[in-house]
Amino acid sequence: MTQARLEHVNVTVSNPAETAKRLCDWFGWQVRWSGPAKNGGTTYHVGNDHDYVALYALATPTETPRGRLNHIGVLVEDLADAEARILADGIRTHSHANYEPGRRFYFDDPDGIEFEVISYA
Repeated sequence: MTQARLEHVNVTVSNPAETAKRLCDWFGWQVRWSGPAKNGGTTYHVGNDHDYVALYALATPTETPRGRLNHIGVLVEDLADAEARILADGIRTHSHANYEPGRRFYFDDPDGIEFEVISYA
């Protein structure tokens, strides 16, 4: 088994574009990608060539707390192998998708933390 690595964390913010600008200014990062996200929201991926912070906001502000951790993204070489190990632990996976540049699925751990598992292979 190849060791997985943390690829990103996803947090809710009030204004992804403004937060992205601050993070770029503060840390020398770059906007890797920005665009539409689930539930009509917007996301900015800000970081370097290897990892990033995903900044998410709904189209219309709601009672969703800002600064909330939405999920932790883990990059793996073999998506099927990673999913088999998670399923073997009795965890249900969901939201499987193919997207540019890879494939992904999600699961909630026993503490309710959502993980996104990604592979670019």
